[in-house]
Amino acid sequence: MPELPEVETVRRGLTAVLVGARLTRVEARRPDLRFPLPEGFVQRLTGARVESLTRRGKYMLAGLDRATTLLVHLGMTGRFEVQGGPATADTTPATTPKHAHILLETDRGARITFFDARRFGFMDLIEDGGLATHPRLANLGPEPLEGEFDAAHLKRAFAGRRQGAKTLLLDQRVVAGLGNIYVCEALYRARVSPIKPAAALRPRQLKALVPAIQSVLGEAIDQGGSTLRDFAAADGALGYFQHSFAVYDREHEPCPTPGCRGVIRRVVQGGRSTFYCPVCQR
Repeated sequence: MPELPEVETVRRGLTAVLVGARLTRVEARRPDLRFPLPEGFVQRLTGARVESLTRRGKYMLAGLDRATTLLVHLGMTGRFEVQGGPATADTTPATTPKHAHILLETDRGARITFFDARRFGFMDLIEDGGLATHPRLANLGPEPLEGEFDAAHLKRAFAGRRQGAKTLLLDQRVVAGLGNIYVCEALYRARVSPIKPAAALRPRQLKALVPAIQSVLGEAIDQGGSTLRDFAAADGALGYFQHSFAVYDREHEPCPTPGCRGVIRRVVQGGRSTFYCPVCQR
């Protein structure tokens, strides 16, 4: 599933073609994605101007001039393709492949198509005033790249918790946007065990974990995210942070820490693979 860096990469790619543009044509080629599209989806979007495109956790939020926000979640395989408009010189005639579910055309000549092979993504329309209470957004934790996310927050979130730090950091109520890949990498950088009870982490470990998370996310955004299977940016570019993985998907390989004789181990936590060095991360 695309994590924060991938969603942020897509958001940045769409900003140039969507923000300030009017949606002159909207087509929904099926009535649902993961969930049914909201009532009047096409009619409510057609003619609207996109005033902003922001991100909250793993969600994109397009603010419209109709006192409405379009919420988008990419799910497992959701992706956007852009043809025409200021962000691309692509003049290839548009196609209508099997998994092209939503089509947006703008007054700037851009054609934006949402593809989703497995249909785990979804879209919703939220009236102004409803964002804070929307069930997908109401309980999200702080953004990891913003000021509310600090060691004090982690101390409160981890207090009395027997679960490992890895499990808690994947909980979107603790921090928004983190996923399996970047939590594994951040815990390695901070030298924090993914399986040790979170309440047992020492203050210095909590203090190290915050910049580790932020540096991993920042580097991944700079590199366009990670492409393991389906992810691509709106312009079709693939992410390349996967070439910087220190532990993720490196089971049985030697730990990259200089002088460490550890070997990367894989365990399963909550149905997800965790990769870590049992020597460095204690």
